[in-house]
Amino acid sequence: MAYEEGDEVRFPMPLSKKTIGWGILGIILIIILISLFYTIGPEEVGVIKRWGRLVRTTEPGLHFKIPFAETVTKVKVKYIFKGEFGFRTLRAGVETIYAPERFEEESLMLTGDLNVAVVEWIVQYKIKDPINYLFKVRDVQKTIRDLSESAMRQIVGDRSVDEVLTVGRIEVALETQEKLQQILDSYDVGIQVTTVKLKDVNPPDPVKDSFNEVNVAKQDRETTINQAWEAYNKVIPRAKGEAEKTISQAEGYAVNRVNRSMGDANKFVAVWKEYQMAKDVTKRRLYLETLGEILPKIGRTYIIDVDQKGILPLLSLAEKGGE
Repeated sequence: MAYEEGDEVRFPMPLSKKTIGWGILGIILIIILISLFYTIGPEEVGVIKRWGRLVRTTEPGLHFKIPFAETVTKVKVKYIFKGEFGFRTLRAGVETIYAPERFEEESLMLTGDLNVAVVEWIVQYKIKDPINYLFKVRDVQKTIRDLSESAMRQIVGDRSVDEVLTVGRIEVALETQEKLQQILDSYDVGIQVTTVKLKDVNPPDPVKDSFNEVNVAKQDRETTINQAWEAYNKVIPRAKGEAEKTISQAEGYAVNRVNRSMGDANKFVAVWKEYQMAKDVTKRRLYLETLGEILPKIGRTYIIDVDQKGILPLLSLAEKGGE
């Protein structure tokens, strides 16, 4: 807006001291009210210090504190923290992106058989005692990393490189977790280790190709051994089964022959005893039984008187075959 010469210019009325005082007082009251209350989240615990001295802890919810005299430190007691060793995650997701840098000062380790392995692992933990977590150790994060690396190096140093790279990975992780927890408890850090997991274990890059060739040779050896055992398990049990079958058949045949021989012997003895008691009757009976077995097999039979002179008229020569 332009003013012309002779126009009256009006300036805003200056604030009185009273108004300024009330404004300052209102601001102070707002600050006091803001600092009078505080909120603790559902996964947190509030640690209250009065003039730097611990006085109490508070659970989740809205709480009151003395303004300016008391300070609140919120500690996430239900949150799972994670420490990465030998690698760093830039972005987690469906396709996780890792940092291209190599952290061999953390991951390069000497095994019990004087070989070298590159061990990458993860430590997950949570805060179980917020007071010890805040006041017992100055730099908790660095302490946890140093102790984790120390425990892992000790466990790996007690095993061969083959165990660390292959079958012993789960045991290494479990023993490291147990060892790390023992050290943390001895320091009263207030940390609960929930998981120690080996992410990746490899030989150093300069010897990786040679190591892979050795592993391939070992796998081929194991494959050959397994194939040999498979063939053995197919042939040997079958041969044993056939041998047992033959033995069983022979034993059965032997038992049958013995029983039949004993039966024939007993039958002969029984007949002989009957024969001793009545020789004529026994002879006649044996004779008749024998004829009863033989005569049906002979076919047509002619009984001729010994005094007969001509037998041709008695034979029917017209029958087929001249019978």
